[in-house]
Amino acid sequence: MARSIWSGYINFGLVSVPVGLYSATKEHTLDFHQFQRGTSDRIRNKRVNERTGREVDYDKIVKGHDIGGGEYVVVEQEELADIAPGKSRSLEISTFVDLDEIDPIHFQKSYYLAPSDRENASSYALLRDALAKTNRAGIAGFVMRGKEYLATIRADGKVLVLETMYFADEIRDPAKEVGTLPAKTSGKQLKMATDLIEAMAGPWKPTDYKDSYTARVKKLINTKRKGKEVVFTEEEPEATSSTDLVTALRASVEAARAKRAGGGKKTVAKKTSARKATAKKSTAKSAAKKAPAKKTAKKKAA
Repeated sequence: MARSIWSGYINFGLVSVPVGLYSATKEHTLDFHQFQRGTSDRIRNKRVNERTGREVDYDKIVKGHDIGGGEYVVVEQEELADIAPGKSRSLEISTFVDLDEIDPIHFQKSYYLAPSDRENASSYALLRDALAKTNRAGIAGFVMRGKEYLATIRADGKVLVLETMYFADEIRDPAKEVGTLPAKTSGKQLKMATDLIEAMAGPWKPTDYKDSYTARVKKLINTKRKGKEVVFTEEEPEATSSTDLVTALRASVEAARAKRAGGGKKTVAKKTSARKATAKKSTAKSAAKKAPAKKTAKKKAA
């Protein structure tokens, strides 16, 4: 069993549930060291005094916040810990909301919550089952690793899942970030785009999707280790123009429907057979044209 990265209490009403927090996800990462080009010399990052150029030990470093004009306010780690709400030991649920009302853009990272001891496992199970029955999530705040988080606590099967969230003022306004956006569409193009989405619709199967880029990086490393060179070629798609949009949508809908009906392979087979038949006819015609030439050659010889 993994070690919890945070422990505390879920508080709602007058009920307190002791829990531990565990990582629910892991990312595909490949570690790389830095070297000076053309050498085997490692590059290392050091904490250096800007004025003296000397390296400084970690325990001698304090945090300072820039207040402008070249002035800083120095803050000690102990001072930050003292002002943390609940001393980082409380998941205080303020309200329960419908899960469907939460925009996924607010979600940040997932964690598992588990009961800290067997004696209080029943209160953990009670909260989990009540959340599942009502399709609601508890909205809570807590502090972890020197940062305050907004979080949702929801049921997922037998476990409670905590999702850290972005605060409202942390989510950027799309109009300010990306500028002017296109107006709403309608008519035939919208109908065909809707048909294409429905034709390509299917169940969510997370195991169907793989990290192809990490696989390519591993292949590149393994091939270079053997002294070989790998060249990946991938053509960049061209943007579909407005004049070709309807044609592209219609062809996409037909292809998606054929694939769903299992007609994709049949279509390929028919095309292949047609190509073979055309090739045979061309060969037969060529043979027929060449035959008289041989007869003429015999007559000349006589």
